Amino acid sequence: MILSVNNISKSFHEVPILKNVSFHIEDYEKAAIVGINGAGKTTLLRIIMGELSADEGLVTFAKDKTVGYLSQQEAVSGENTIYQELLCVKQDILDMERRMHTMELQMKTATGDRLSELMDSYASLTHAYETANGYAYKSELVGVLKGLGFTPEEFDKSVSTLSGGQKTRVALGKLLLLKPSLIILDEPTNHLDLSSIAWLETYLLNYKGAVIVVSHDRYFLDRIATKVIELDNTKATVFSGNYSAYAASKEILRTAAYNAYMKQQQEIRHQEAVIEKLKSFNREKSIKRAESREKMLDKIEVLEKPVEVRADMHLKLEPKFQSGNDVLQVEGLSKAFGSLSLFENLSFELKKGEHVAIIGDNGTGKTTILKMINELLPPDNGTIRLGANVAIGYYDQEHHVLHPDKTLFQEISDDYPNLNNTEIRNTLAAFLFTGEDVFKVIKTLSGGERGRLSLAKLMLSEANFLILDEPTNHLDILSKEILEDALNAYTGTVLYVSHDRYFINRTAHRILDLNRKALTNYLGNYDYYLEKKDEQLAKLDAVSTSSRLEPPNTAQGAATQDTVPGAKQDWKAMKEQQAAVRKRENDLKKCESEIETLETRNAEIETLMASPDICTDVAKLQELCREKEEIDNKLADLMEKWELLSV
Repeated sequence: MILSVNNISKSFHEVPILKNVSFHIEDYEKAAIVGINGAGKTTLLRIIMGELSADEGLVTFAKDKTVGYLSQQEAVSGENTIYQELLCVKQDILDMERRMHTMELQMKTATGDRLSELMDSYASLTHAYETANGYAYKSELVGVLKGLGFTPEEFDKSVSTLSGGQKTRVALGKLLLLKPSLIILDEPTNHLDLSSIAWLETYLLNYKGAVIVVSHDRYFLDRIATKVIELDNTKATVFSGNYSAYAASKEILRTAAYNAYMKQQQEIRHQEAVIEKLKSFNREKSIKRAESREKMLDKIEVLEKPVEVRADMHLKLEPKFQSGNDVLQVEGLSKAFGSLSLFENLSFELKKGEHVAIIGDNGTGKTTILKMINELLPPDNGTIRLGANVAIGYYDQEHHVLHPDKTLFQEISDDYPNLNNTEIRNTLAAFLFTGEDVFKVIKTLSGGERGRLSLAKLMLSEANFLILDEPTNHLDILSKEILEDALNAYTGTVLYVSHDRYFINRTAHRILDLNRKALTNYLGNYDYYLEKKDEQLAKLDAVSTSSRLEPPNTAQGAATQDTVPGAKQDWKAMKEQQAAVRKRENDLKKCESEIETLETRNAEIETLMASPDICTDVAKLQELCREKEEIDNKLADLMEKWELLSV
């Protein structure tokens, strides 16, 4: 065991955050701490690291074990280059190199015993150097930098010129190179793109030490976690397995707890009814029996009703009116900032009802595409055309759609003057803004609160084309699930940029991968993209090679789904697939309507057969019985058909 956390309790201003939290971490174990925003995850990490004192409880580390911690705000500073900053971690190896070089110079002139002494010391030092991975530390350092998304051209950049996110990535790199016995990471994927997150997952999976991670990235947790510690209502519960295993176990436990609560409530009501009945007899014996039952009832430990956290936040997105079938057409789009060319000659289109995710590394221009569609940035070349009756709802990751000096109430009332005070308060309450919260000034809100407010405005917009830029940033897992359910039920068109692979997996019908200044089309979710990515990139390489060998062709270089050979067939197949899905949905609705009609008639027949006029009329009864039998047979067939359509 490397870490033991025993009965940790912590309150702020007499409000309990953690109560009797206990768990332990074994050597080489990979553990995730999960919970809604405000559950106390970061507080617990700070207590473990000794940055914050617990009101009660004890944190114990095993002897001779080292611990490394990366907080959400962790960053580096100074005038070192990125490479030099990480090289500092290898100071012991650098010192050994200098000593080895000094000995080599001394051995050139030394003789006799002095030479023997130097050779023995040199042999010991080279062994220590080899054990410390001295011969490979430079390649290890470069591998970490590249894995975290830094290009070789950036290695010589001064740390002082980096953005906050880049400084956090440098700090993460330093921690990984230190290789402590236990790594503790608080939201490590926040500033990483998809490639860097995938690299970090592989690194941590193969890490020869223990890991504790706090993260809202469910795909990340699915890949690395072998244990999940859930913080809920101040208490900690430990689950074996990854995030999906935890979610399944949690649902089973929640259902069991709810069923136990309902069963106990039913038993309590039954006993109270019996007691009341016994007392109504007003006889000494029955009154004594009633009193005995009352005593038994008083001794019952009443179960608390399980709270459904997701019931607190409500999100329903619905277009006010339908758009035409052609929602968006982008042709020949190019954009550069100075000498930096983001992409050239991009073309793609969106049809009504599609949910499309744009993915790609940081800096490839994903957000730029969304801004150009919203007319916030002009394209250098190309055209962007919206279809008939298209109304855009835009969710901006920087929340520029919000006015920082307004209150939440003013933000909604100014943009939607037709809403009365009650409607505005109800809308804000649906996103967990209640009481005096509605009069908070927007610039004082946290990132998660701004995200919820932007979602509230999006819900009110009744748009039929949603454009979302990193919509899950700053949302906790439960809020992400609510947004996912709302988008899956949304009948309009969705185009979004996201690094949240779990979110993409649940909501995307199609993926556009912005890579090498071109878009590659994948007709499926993130798992499908992973399955087909290498195959598609190989095709792109083949096209690129042949285009260098052949004379220029104006049709080449268009960054559309046609960039990949066979993509036109893919597009046709997708349209056929969408048509089949729509047909199945229509058949399902028709089937459900027929079932409802027949069940209504069945209920009418049963009522008629029980009426005094009919039950004495043998002929009428037989007629109704035959009709009911026919309906039952039809219902059996329709139920079977419904079951097949619902798969």
